[in-house]
Amino acid sequence: MLFTSMEFLFLFFPIVLVGYYLFPHRLRNYLLLVSSLFFYAWGEPKFVFIMLGSIVLNYIAARWIERLGRKKRVRKTVLILTVLINISLLFVFKYLNFVTELLQKPLSACGVSLKVTEIALPIGISFFTFQALSYVVDVYRGIPAQKNICNLGLYISLFPQLIAGPIVRYTTIMDQIKRRVITWDDFSKGMLRFLYGFNKKMLLANLLSKVADAAFAAKELSVGMAWLGAIAYALQIYFDFSGYSEMAIGLGQMFGFHFLENFNYPYISKTVSEFWRRWHISLGTWFRDYVYFPLGGSRVKSKWRLVFNLSVVWLATGIWHGANWTFLLWGALHGIIIIAEKLLVLPDRLKNGRIASVGYQVFTMAAVLFGWVLFRADGISQAVTYMKAMLALNGNAWIDDTMLFHLREHGVLLAAGIICALPLFRCLGEAFKKKGGWLSAGAEYIASGTQAVLFLLSVSYLVMDAHNPFIYFNF
Repeated sequence: MLFTSMEFLFLFFPIVLVGYYLFPHRLRNYLLLVSSLFFYAWGEPKFVFIMLGSIVLNYIAARWIERLGRKKRVRKTVLILTVLINISLLFVFKYLNFVTELLQKPLSACGVSLKVTEIALPIGISFFTFQALSYVVDVYRGIPAQKNICNLGLYISLFPQLIAGPIVRYTTIMDQIKRRVITWDDFSKGMLRFLYGFNKKMLLANLLSKVADAAFAAKELSVGMAWLGAIAYALQIYFDFSGYSEMAIGLGQMFGFHFLENFNYPYISKTVSEFWRRWHISLGTWFRDYVYFPLGGSRVKSKWRLVFNLSVVWLATGIWHGANWTFLLWGALHGIIIIAEKLLVLPDRLKNGRIASVGYQVFTMAAVLFGWVLFRADGISQAVTYMKAMLALNGNAWIDDTMLFHLREHGVLLAAGIICALPLFRCLGEAFKKKGGWLSAGAEYIASGTQAVLFLLSVSYLVMDAHNPFIYFNF
């Protein structure tokens, strides 16, 4: 079930919300747990058993680790086994098809028959597996294990962040699971945050996808159309994913949960390293705390060790996103640039030169765009062909009728997307707040009213059964 579906908006969510506030406090967690499992089972009921298995496994492992006390070797052995089982679960459902397909031809040449598997991917498995892993590791590091399996199940399956994040740490909400105080101010802010995310997804991401889809489906690409399609896709994936994250944060807030931010205007970044501090923050910090730091981070004596640590992180980041060579190359592209930035200490060097700083910021955005081409392409061949068009290496025209058509039809939308990807409205809002008084209150009412009107427009697109894809639904 998607947040941007009629079933969710006008059936599931209202029933759960009303029930939540009618139920006594001691039963609310159980209502949310049952609702979350129903939410997950809506599309493919069989996959809910995989999640239940993950909940039981990690509950038992964490309690076991806690009970072992000072038996360090045994505790570490249990942790390693738990991590391996979790990763094996992720491997089977997300990567086994890719691996068997990859090995089929070489093994056939050696006389070994291997059948390519066709295992369906459970929705959101990467997100809830990483949450479960972080919980077990944190218990190993010293936080108290959850005694109530239903509370742990709620943490892993909580429907606002279940299928697309943000990846929520147990330490962030463990106190909120036990006790939550919900004020009208929190609830109203959560509702407004949901509207922001919903409108970004429906009115920007979905409509921008038409330009991106046209560019990536074209047999002949002009240079201009290639760049236009890449920019449209960069905006689409940003509003698609950040919009979903905002909806998740808003929904969580309406139920008394406070999740951390997942995006912070990544397209204003001056370096690729900064881009990844602003994009999908929950994933970046997860890899930092559970992979990069345990390997030694940047506090290592050898530069080769630093390169190794960063390479592992970016290989894992590429693999996490999907079983395709394009994702691996996408992760490698970002990893190579970030390694270069670390070794050359570029962020510090660029502070002293305005021209160099602006020039590198342009390079950063170009690198991100080329990375998105890899991310979006069906395969390496299509990605190479598309990049050749962007670099005017395919012999095609610089501008064609297709590009001019999409500029006429979607130029205003592209401009709106670029403006909304910048922190202009946030800066205006902060400026009005500083002024205080009627100006600040008036700005809030205007913002809320605008989002309400846009919400009605967004719903009209749903009623018309408009194009409603979700990119990160596959992860």
